[in-house]
Amino acid sequence: MVDITEIYIHWYEGRSKGALAVSLGMDGKTVRKYLAPAEAAGMSPGGPPVSEADWAELIKDWFPQAADKRLRQVTWPEIDKHLEYIKPLLGTVTVSTIHQRLCDERKLHVSLAAVRRWVHATLPEEVSSSQVTVLRDEVEPGRKHRSTTVSWGSGPTRAPGNGTESGRS
Repeated sequence: MVDITEIYIHWYEGRSKGALAVSLGMDGKTVRKYLAPAEAAGMSPGGPPVSEADWAELIKDWFPQAADKRLRQVTWPEIDKHLEYIKPLLGTVTVSTIHQRLCDERKLHVSLAAVRRWVHATLPEEVSSSQVTVLRDEVEPGRKHRSTTVSWGSGPTRAPGNGTESGRS
């Protein structure tokens, strides 16, 4: 998603709405929708300097749903009801397992992606502390670590005459 402030900054520097839409990969109607409050407020390209922070404040007033992610997430209020159930599970099971349990045990009908976004936005400290790093055994310098290679296909075949496996058919 394009940062809305980018639309205002480029427009205020004098770029046309059409050029903005093309360069940002947006529909022209979307660009006009976002610029309408600025034009209604009497702003026009080339006016007195406006900082990025000032644009952000104006955008927050004009489009509160764009500033607050929670206002755009229609499933989050339903997930919020299960906060106390979810918190102790973080770090002991995966978010996929939490999602499955919410669906099966709590009859919550939301996508896994919605639960992931909610967890990362609502419980960032718990998510970061639940990240697990698995260390492997030390390998002596100059020694290769053993690994297993798996071959997919119809299986090994013998090359004619020499009795060796070629791995191809």
